[in-house]
Amino acid sequence: MIEHVLIALALALGLGGGYLLARSRLWRRREAEPVHRILLPFTGTAISRRAVDAALRLARAEHAELMPAYLAQVPMRLPLECAIPREAGRAMAMLETIEQRATAQGVPVDARIERGRSYRHALARLLEGERVDRVVVPAGSSNGAEGLSGDDLVWLLEKAPAEVVILRPAADDAVGPLAAISG
Repeated sequence: MIEHVLIALALALGLGGGYLLARSRLWRRREAEPVHRILLPFTGTAISRRAVDAALRLARAEHAELMPAYLAQVPMRLPLECAIPREAGRAMAMLETIEQRATAQGVPVDARIERGRSYRHALARLLEGERVDRVVVPAGSSNGAEGLSGDDLVWLLEKAPAEVVILRPAADDAVGPLAAISG
């Protein structure tokens, strides 16, 4: 009813009623449907297949976008925004594999590479600059998988402005370069 009054008023004033209606519906839809984004931060050239699968299941169930993010450490002797071609090469291979897996399952992807002086610093920068609803993070394990330290995970639980899911790879989780998440 109010929309009809607004349209009539807009038409009487010479404004485009169609534009006002479309803008009103768009505004309501934005308020009713929050953007859902699931962050999947990782380090190194390996990631737990189970962590990727869990993030994809959540993304499908919530109609969310998956944001895989490679956390790159930049040494103090270098400027934070310097070129890191070796790290970028490692990151791109993993990000592409994750994106292919997500695309095959119908999950939209918005990949990132975030730099920091430490993994925690890179993660803090990422959380400051991006809105996320969930964080699915693979923890490091005793079988050699790279991941965030226990201290970093505690920090994440205390500081993240989102729900956090920490997954520890099982002993039989296939963790390794690229093969970790294929198949």
